[in-house]
Amino acid sequence: DGGDTWTELTDNKGLPSGLKGKIGITVSPAKPERVWAIIEAEEKKAGVYRSDDSGATWTQLTDNRDLIQRPWYYCHIFADPQDADTVYINNLKMWKSVDGGKSYTEITTPHGDNHGLWIDPNDPQRMINGNDGGGCVSFNGGATWSTIYNQMTGQFYHLDVDNQFPYHVYGTQQDNSSIAVPSATEKGGIPWGDCYAAGTGESGYIAVNPDDANIVFVGAVGSSPGGGGALQRYDHRTKQIRLVTVWPEMYTGLGAESMKYRFPWTFPILFSPHDSGVLYTCGNHVFRSTDEGESWETISPDLTRNDPTKLVPSGGPLTLDTSGAEHYCTIASFIESQHEAGVFWSGSDDGLLHISRDGGANWTNITPDDLPEWSFITAIEQSPHDAATVYVSATRLKLDDYQPYLFKTTDYGQSWQRIDGSFPTYQERTQITRVIREDPAAQGLLYVGTETGLYFSLDDGASWQRMESNLPVAPIYDLKVKKDDLVVGTHGRAFWILDDLTPLRQAAQIAGDLRARHAQAVLFPPRETERLTLGWSVNMFRGPGKNYMMGLGSAITFTEGKGEHGEQRRIMLDAGENPPQGVIIYYWLNEAPTDPIALTVLDSENNEIKRFTSKPADTTAATKNNDKKEEDPNAILPAKEGLNRFIWDMR
Repeated sequence: DGGDTWTELTDNKGLPSGLKGKIGITVSPAKPERVWAIIEAEEKKAGVYRSDDSGATWTQLTDNRDLIQRPWYYCHIFADPQDADTVYINNLKMWKSVDGGKSYTEITTPHGDNHGLWIDPNDPQRMINGNDGGGCVSFNGGATWSTIYNQMTGQFYHLDVDNQFPYHVYGTQQDNSSIAVPSATEKGGIPWGDCYAAGTGESGYIAVNPDDANIVFVGAVGSSPGGGGALQRYDHRTKQIRLVTVWPEMYTGLGAESMKYRFPWTFPILFSPHDSGVLYTCGNHVFRSTDEGESWETISPDLTRNDPTKLVPSGGPLTLDTSGAEHYCTIASFIESQHEAGVFWSGSDDGLLHISRDGGANWTNITPDDLPEWSFITAIEQSPHDAATVYVSATRLKLDDYQPYLFKTTDYGQSWQRIDGSFPTYQERTQITRVIREDPAAQGLLYVGTETGLYFSLDDGASWQRMESNLPVAPIYDLKVKKDDLVVGTHGRAFWILDDLTPLRQAAQIAGDLRARHAQAVLFPPRETERLTLGWSVNMFRGPGKNYMMGLGSAITFTEGKGEHGEQRRIMLDAGENPPQGVIIYYWLNEAPTDPIALTVLDSENNEIKRFTSKPADTTAATKNNDKKEEDPNAILPAKEGLNRFIWDMR
């Protein structure tokens, strides 16, 4: 009756007796009374079951462990929409049965850890598989699949940036390698060929040597040989990896109580801001190395609750999950003050904050009184403007608490202030707070990444606004301010860069003082801009829909559209997007003007270089065959109420 009333089937004839865990279920569209279930249960009772009478009675078809392993992560089953005897199971591998679920053959996919499957109800040969590498399309029932290298689906845990020009963005991505991506190239876009795997780490923090971008340290639990908190040193010159794990003892299959040191899936790794020869990492203790991880010194006691009830093997009571990643009572966030060498701040995954002001010799518990127990400290941010000021973000999502938790101290943690009181909801839901940063060029300008997007505050957390633009709705796990850019690491939609923070840094003045003085227009001083050849490319085939361009040997697929300011822009389909090529000029209009506006570019002696207007007829550009003129939409000034952006190509 459409879900109005329900009948419980849990203990019907044929289903496993005793304790049952996770259950995946699917109904055959070709034979609606046929139901399959994949059930986590005791020992040999776990497996695939089928009912041919709408769940009244059941038969166990197989107890094959390849189909039911790690049920918390998998346990997915899908019925073919037209063939009642065909069923698919997604696990580490993808499986198919054509005999009603009795036997299974493997369907190879471009990536392991298979989760989602959509099958076209009108053509079962057409399907989409969702795995830890992305989404893959098949038109022949899984015999072949499309690539995973054509989509923005990277799931990043943490990121770092180097000091090259253009700078590179580094990150650790779920069930893939750690990766380095240039922020710009000379090829019109950022193709996969310009990226590289910076080690095989997937599981956590990543740290690039600030003086030598070839040297990268990366957390690699789950994607590296050896035990313990796998930590890699990657050298891009030699393309070699060296394991520099603090304590590389294998603990697979055991609980954390058996370990000398506890390292979680994501553990902090960072260079000292005062000495690039000093490296830190954290388990339940803080460790320091002065020889690139060849040896480690313990510089803290256990900085967690060390609760024995949280140190038993993960999972259970049916299936333990002791792969070496599910450890708790560990340090989740750690920094060294950028103002004072030897001042350390530590935050744990079980809700404790500590500080040391003497190089780790002594530590003080500075946990805020109103931080609930067992909170996960997701980030600690030292204010770039004041040594005593630190911001903290936390979450309790694993305790069914989805409230934001944001704190600030101005006295080294002796007292704390909540700054999340006015934090907005999104689609009537509260926000899980994952990271907080302060702008180094604008005191009190804060950025927060949540489970759904990016927020900012112009007044040190007194009020907050959501930043949308073209940033997709996605969990934001990490943020970094690099000069005038804001680099964003999402968990599911790859890397994004906000190209110019200039107007945001002056937004408080825009919204307040200038309106009060009734200024009709405000021009913001643009940031320093380098003249580059980022857009060099040859359009191989140009027309409606998809287009192709060749840039220095790399083919890139794109479509053409318009940006939020009306400018023409290319939307890359299989490559990253370069930053705007030219000077980014922002200006504020109190209201949309009735007459055309003009923008004049002058040299240092006030001689006119170029003049632009918002009147379309004033600016023309040659077409491809040069036999007629048409308006160049990128040379027309936008003139809308509020903030406007215009790109001058420096010509």
